[in-house]
Amino acid sequence: MGKTKKKKKQDPLDSTMSLGDHLEELRMRLIRALVGLVVGAVICLVFCSKIIAFIEEPYIGVMGEGARLQTLAPADGIISYIKIALISGLILSSWWVFYQLWMFVAAGLYPNEKRYVHMAAPFSAALFVTGALFFIMVVAPLTLGFLVKFNERVLGVSSNFTFANYISFVTMLMLVFGIAFQTPVAIFFLNKTGLVSVKGLRRSRKFVLLGIFVAAAMATPPDIISQITLGIPLYLLFELGILLSYVAERKKRAQNNQ
Repeated sequence: MGKTKKKKKQDPLDSTMSLGDHLEELRMRLIRALVGLVVGAVICLVFCSKIIAFIEEPYIGVMGEGARLQTLAPADGIISYIKIALISGLILSSWWVFYQLWMFVAAGLYPNEKRYVHMAAPFSAALFVTGALFFIMVVAPLTLGFLVKFNERVLGVSSNFTFANYISFVTMLMLVFGIAFQTPVAIFFLNKTGLVSVKGLRRSRKFVLLGIFVAAAMATPPDIISQITLGIPLYLLFELGILLSYVAERKKRAQNNQ
């Protein structure tokens, strides 16, 4: 009677890559991501005037057609110009940057888990761009309108924004919204790797809702408009992550039953 051999499950710590190999992989991926960012920034430098006009639209919409941002220091203009090119370059090259980051993550996964990384990379980039554009086109006009009216009606002061402060405000929140929109990808990936279950995510809804609005309050200016316009999409993205995980689990169960 022949002995049946049981297939041992591979230990996640048992990897063919040493610590040095992982560090080398990280270095290579970071260099490639930075090269992509630089290429994107150079391209955006050529079109920076048009990008600035697009970013200024919420300000002009609130302040009026004749409104103009001003600079107070000699170098404010060029520093803000470079900052816009870098942030725009990151958005333009986000598909490449996220691909490199996810490929580094894939190096430590099992073969059956790596296929989810190839789906996550373009989805992450699309969500990042969507989050940044959502802020500029939807949130920024509402936030600026609220802040300007608050200054006028409550404080009795006029709003005269500088170019540097406005660009810092807009670009920072573009990044915040872009990163925040990664929520469904993170949830789906955690579920597929077995770290969280759909049942556990459903049970944690009320705690997640509280945590989302606390995080939104910390990540945005101290006005209720910004906090709500970030908190509501974040919670909807959390629900999208649960839905994607549920569909994937149901599909897996159907395949196992066949």
